[in-house]
Amino acid sequence: MTIAKKDLFEDTPIIDAVMKLAVPTVIGQIILVIYNMADTFFIGLTDNNAKITAVTICMPAFMFLSAVANLFGVGGSSVISKALGKSNMDRGSWASAFSFWGCLLLTLVYSLLAYLLRNPFVNFLGGLHADVHAYAVQYLIITVVLGGLFTAMNNLMSHLVRSEGRSLHASLGVAMGGILNIALDPLFMFVILPPGNEVVGAAMATALSNVISCIYFMILLIVSKKNDTTIISIRLTRHSFEWKIPQKILGAGAPAAVMTFAENISYAILDKLLSGYRILAVQSGVGVAKKINMLTHSIVRGITQGALPLLGYNYSAGKREKTKQIVRVVATFAFCSAMFCAVLMFIFARPLVGIFLDANAGAELEEALNYGVVFLRIFCIGGPFSAIAYAYISFFQAVGHGKESFILALLRKGILDIPLMFILRGLASIVLSPMQSMFGIVSATPMADIICFIVSLILFSRFASSHLAKDKRRKRYNPETQTYEYVE
Repeated sequence: MTIAKKDLFEDTPIIDAVMKLAVPTVIGQIILVIYNMADTFFIGLTDNNAKITAVTICMPAFMFLSAVANLFGVGGSSVISKALGKSNMDRGSWASAFSFWGCLLLTLVYSLLAYLLRNPFVNFLGGLHADVHAYAVQYLIITVVLGGLFTAMNNLMSHLVRSEGRSLHASLGVAMGGILNIALDPLFMFVILPPGNEVVGAAMATALSNVISCIYFMILLIVSKKNDTTIISIRLTRHSFEWKIPQKILGAGAPAAVMTFAENISYAILDKLLSGYRILAVQSGVGVAKKINMLTHSIVRGITQGALPLLGYNYSAGKREKTKQIVRVVATFAFCSAMFCAVLMFIFARPLVGIFLDANAGAELEEALNYGVVFLRIFCIGGPFSAIAYAYISFFQAVGHGKESFILALLRKGILDIPLMFILRGLASIVLSPMQSMFGIVSATPMADIICFIVSLILFSRFASSHLAKDKRRKRYNPETQTYEYVE
């Protein structure tokens, strides 16, 4: 490790260290969400609900690429940061190589399956309407089948680079892709391609921006290897399969992948259930509401993922008390940020949704706007609760305790919210009306967040009492520096 990196992990005050690692990651995540919103915004200018719906229902298929990247990226980041904490640089290099090739192969398999099963896949996502289906297939082929590999590898490299404490470099690559996407969207949609091809133009802009971002990370890796400032390697050797490296990577990364995968499955089922109401404005409204609500979750993920290397390093180095303090800072930072976003979204729901759905464009768009406002206010209630859960999930990932993070990941999305959609739909149908039962379906999301928050507190409290009670190294007072130092 360079002196600067070691100082960041060991000697920098906790709040300063968390800010240095988290802020660039948060900025990168915000730009990532903004560029996801850009597609919806520019397509919204066409005043075509079918095109808006097509892009939003493809979000789970596109975000599954993040699940693959998280499997190897978060897992690899956990193993690398812990290897750095024990000054085992070789093991960190072996882990990064396994993560790189594992992510590449799995992404290729997923992209191939997405192409072969594109029509039933789009139908499952909620694209039953003929116009929506046609546009969604176009978007899926370009962003997932053709551009999927670059998207996944881009996300993977951001995790691996961040694991060394280079949060700024990692976020720069992500931000570069987002800014390019925003710039390329109107160029492809309204200038290069003829009218009527806005969905294809948005997809091409997304794919190309991720290609360029991926190239940035490859150049960064080449330059860093040349200057001997990184342990990240893509050279796969037999050592990458020793020391239980594959098991540790998959064990630490599985909860992150499952959480992303289950989140996308959950949203796909949500879209599927809402498509049953046969009102296109409902799907448009919930699609926009989900994308706006993603801003809160992206900020929280940026904070928690940014701090993951810091947690893994100090826990592996035996600094249990400092690890506990880092968790407190991260959880507080995440909760306050989520609460601030939730309040803003609740108060300004109509103007926020109105950015994407113009009520003056006709009765159909106004109806979608009204649905989107209600849905956004329901979604944002769970933000502050999920922020705490995210903090504890990242902690368990960082220290290699996959069981706890796996439980929380499944509770947040999958085990709780999917059954709740059906239960609350039935209750809302009885209490309100069959038509208003759609609000019960959407309410399952914040309710699951609240339950997951409670469980996360219990799991972390139990873990802290037994594993974070005291440091694994003794303290000795140094009269020269007038501080306590850790000794083996």
